[in-house]
Amino acid sequence: MSAIPTEFTCHPGGDTLPARIVVLGIGNLLWADEGFGVRCIEALQRRWEFAEHVSLIDGGTQGLYLVQHVQEADALLIFDAIDYGLEPGTLKQVRDDAVPRFMGAKKMSLHQTGFQEVLSLALLTERYPQRVLLIGCQPQELEDYGGSLRPVVKAAMDEALALGVAELERWGAMPRERQTPLAAREAVTLDELALTAYEAQRPAAEEACRIGDDRFLVKDL
Repeated sequence: MSAIPTEFTCHPGGDTLPARIVVLGIGNLLWADEGFGVRCIEALQRRWEFAEHVSLIDGGTQGLYLVQHVQEADALLIFDAIDYGLEPGTLKQVRDDAVPRFMGAKKMSLHQTGFQEVLSLALLTERYPQRVLLIGCQPQELEDYGGSLRPVVKAAMDEALALGVAELERWGAMPRERQTPLAAREAVTLDELALTAYEAQRPAAEEACRIGDDRFLVKDL
């Protein structure tokens, strides 16, 4: 997948389709359900292939460093964990200019504060994607350092991916099921942090601190 000039192309059916599509997963893998967005990007890449004008990006917690990707996109699909105050695993879709306002109102971590600023900067510079879809998932657990997605949130991934792929197809991303496995180091997420490896290698609770880095926690004197 590679970038092409930012412009729109005409679909044979008469619709105008985005020439550059960016699919972005944001969040922090180290804090349980905060990793939902990144896990969606990882699964999307492992299961599907797309046209050359589609870019899949593991945005992690990069914040303002993601602004160039947003500014270059004609259409932007975002996966993220968002605290709506609903039942864990509930999905919500937000579109277009409502996305930065919504993320500002529902932010739950520093990475979302940073990404709201990214979207606001794109609006300010008049380089905001013409189409934006946020697919968010209500988390269950965020205070488990080194933890993975909770079962209810992991189960929501399939529906989130189905919604995303359907939207990408409407945008002209030409999704097709992957026939060739990813080569080494081709994945957007490092192999060592891939979901299966991450869960398999986690130490037992009695061997590892689950509330942060033990080197920097305040200890009773």
